[in-house]
Amino acid sequence: MADIVIFGNRDLAELAHFYLTHDSPHRVVAFCVHQAYLPPEGLFQGLPVVAYETLEAQYPPDSVSAFAPLTHQGMGKLRREVYHGLKDKGYTLINYISSKATTFPGLSLGDNCFILENNTVQPFVTLGSNVVLWSGNHIGHHSRLGDHVFFTSQAVLSGHCQVGDNCFVGVNASIRDGLTLAEGTLVGMGAVLTKNTEAWGVYTGNPARKGPRSSPEVM
Repeated sequence: MADIVIFGNRDLAELAHFYLTHDSPHRVVAFCVHQAYLPPEGLFQGLPVVAYETLEAQYPPDSVSAFAPLTHQGMGKLRREVYHGLKDKGYTLINYISSKATTFPGLSLGDNCFILENNTVQPFVTLGSNVVLWSGNHIGHHSRLGDHVFFTSQAVLSGHCQVGDNCFVGVNASIRDGLTLAEGTLVGMGAVLTKNTEAWGVYTGNPARKGPRSSPEVM
């Protein structure tokens, strides 16, 4: 059990507060955002909102842990920056794994992972740090996900796949077994991926094909 400061004061922060409050041993004590985004009233969900830039002065890293469940926008660039910023400040980042997710002994994962309800993470899977698995995904056996990866909902990753850092997988996408998703791959909603990908490529359709623009250009 730990006292937690959540980064953010919008939808994902609100959801993280709800999940941690109702389905974890942790206690959320505050939120933090960049100074420019501090709300006038200084509160969110009835708790203090403090400046990220001076967080250590008000909630030192030896007294609280942190959680930063940010969005996929910019292919996770802001999420990656905040994650590393909190680590550099000395904070321990917790994981949240829903009690309604299916996992197995031996799951290897980093920190700051946000794994919601009805995910199935099969045996011998490795998850990196700062990974988001929204509700209802299937992560196949012996697969490995890198850091800052975001799966939306109802996606199927078959067994023995390698997912590079900063990848994004859209709703209802299907990925064939044994594939490698290069860094920054974006797999679009409903895409059926049957071949390995190129770094920062965008793949849509059935079978999925690489589009003309890079993933940071479209997200």
